[in-house]
Parts: sequence; structure tokens; C-alpha cells
Amino acid sequence: MLKQDLRTAILELHGKGVAKKKISRLLRVSLGAVKAVIASNSAAVPKIVRAEKADPHRQEILELLPECAGNLVRVHEELVAEGAELSYSTLTAFCRREGIGQEPKTPQGRYDFGPGKEQQHDTSPHKVKLSGVQRLAQTASSVLCFSRRLFFQMYPTFQRFDCKVFLTETFNYVGGSCHDIMIDNTHVIVASGTGANMVPAPEMAAFAERYGCQFRAHELGDPDRKGRVEAPFRFNSDFRRRLTVIST
Repeated sequence: MLKQDLRTAILELHGKGVAKKKISRLLRVSLGAVKAVIASNSAAVPKIVRAEKADPHRQEILELLPECAGNLVRVHEELVAEGAELSYSTLTAFCRREGIGQEPKTPQGRYDFGPGKEQQHDTSPHKVKLSGVQRLAQTASSVLCFSRRLFFQMYPTFQRFDCKVFLTETFNYVGGSCHDIMIDNTHVIVASGTGANMVPAPEMAAFAERYGCQFRAHELGDPDRKGRVEAPFRFNSDFRRRLTVIST
């Protein structure tokens, strides 16, 4: 089953007029899978309808849960002792999907990502092969929060100069800058403070002013605040593996 990022890439390439066989070759997926995604015209991963292995034991699970003080390890032990053939991971996955013994998660808030309001920037290390030698490179990524338009590049190192080069390339690629650039508390941009009290380095503040934007940092331990840019890193990694990297 193709993941959402691959399905999105297939649809985007197809929309640009790339032939199905070429898409299959570029993304290293079967031609049949490419045709199926294009026919569905949806990046959403289809849900697989299958019988739950733990479903026949639902009533026993519900009865055992309070007896075992909500401890699923004990529930699993009791089920196995009674002859049930299911793994602990199957039990926990079933309870998670069915909301058994778990408090539903409530949203902590809502972010307003209007057009041009915010973009998010982050870096992540990845191993790449250059001229047959595996090296560590820094993947710099930027995402427009409203449209989710993604731009990323790879650098051997990522210091302030590299950051300014990357963001300049980003602004040129998307045709402008957003009002806010959400970052983590990286020393590449930050001079002091964290979160709302973050103070950017003078040269980075001057860079942002030149492009009519400002750097903002999320609070420590709250990476979900820049989830728009965190999520695509797995896609970046998968896509990187499908590229032929040529050293110069």
C-alpha cells in the first residue's frame, strides 16, 4: 500500500504531464500502482477493511480491563491463559483503534495558517552517497503552511551563511516570503532565549527584515508547533533515496 507522500508525488508528476512509465521509474513503484493512484485521483490512503483479530474477544477485554486496573499487559496474560491466540501488539492496536481503555485526545488549540502568514523551516541530517562514498548531509526544508508547498535542499554543513542561502533560494522558488518563519530553537538563527522569548542573531534579524519577515521559535518540547515542516522529512528522505546524487 503506497503511503500518502508517494501518492501525492505521483499525482503531482502526472499533473505536470510526466508519463506513467517515467513516474514508475522515478519513484520506483510498479506501473500498476501508478495507474491505480491516477485512476483514483486521490492522495488519501485507502482504508483496508479487514476483520479485527481481537474482535471476538471484545466482551472479555471489556470485562478484564477494570479487573486488571486498566493494565493491558495483565489483560493480555489473562486472554492468553484462556486460550486466546493474539499478540500483545494486536491487543493494544485493537484497543487504540476502538478507544477501549483510553481517554480520547482533545485538540490543544487551533492554528490559523492564512495565505502568506507563516512558513516553517527546519533541518535534519541524512546519509547520502556521493561518488560512491556515504557522507552525512543536512537536509534543509521549508513549507508554506497555507498551501503546504515544499522546498528542500541538501548541504554538507548548515551554518548561518548556509541558512541565508537556503532561505533566499526558498523565497525565489515560492515567489516571496511569509510574514512569520517558524523555527525550533536552533543556534543557527537564535542568539538567546527560547520560544516566545527568542532573540535572533543580529545578522539573521537583518536578513529577515530585508525580506519583510520575522523569525519565531516554538516553545521547548513542542515540535508539533511546526508539524507542517516536520512531517515531510520522511518524504524528503524517501525521495532522496530515489535521486542520483552527482558530486561536483
